Amino acid sequence: MSGVDAPEILAAYDAVRSDKDATNWLLISYASAMGDKLTLTGTGTGGLEELAGKLDDGQAQYAYVRVEYANDTESKRVKFALVIWIGENTKVMRKARVSIESGNVKRVLAHHSITVDARDKSDVTEKEIVPRLRKAGGADYNGGRG
Repeated sequence: MSGVDAPEILAAYDAVRSDKDATNWLLISYASAMGDKLTLTGTGTGGLEELAGKLDDGQAQYAYVRVEYANDTESKRVKFALVIWIGENTKVMRKARVSIESGNVKRVLAHHSITVDARDKSDVTEKEIVPRLRKAGGADYNGGRG
């Protein structure tokens, strides 16, 4: 594979999924301008806002994020999203390969409710992602108004 199954990526994935770990996102980037080797380039505890700040406009990257949100005053949900980021300055050949290579990433980071194809950092916000997670989760306690 392309390195997406490297031990450090799998460990970060387990950390994001764990209820006992504060880590709530991981970021995978291409190791170099050529080739398909992927490497873990970051993890964090600051959620979607922190993750969005780490996205590179000149790269294609993959992120896995844990999102917690309230359905009502009584309950809290935890869902996972896979973000496929293609920055506006990403080279054409890299953009073309993402559709092929993202399949490997999806197989390794398999447990997610939604996939977010992000082209702008505003695509990686709670305002954009939580309503989609609510829809994917079945019950919508806000009458469709995320």
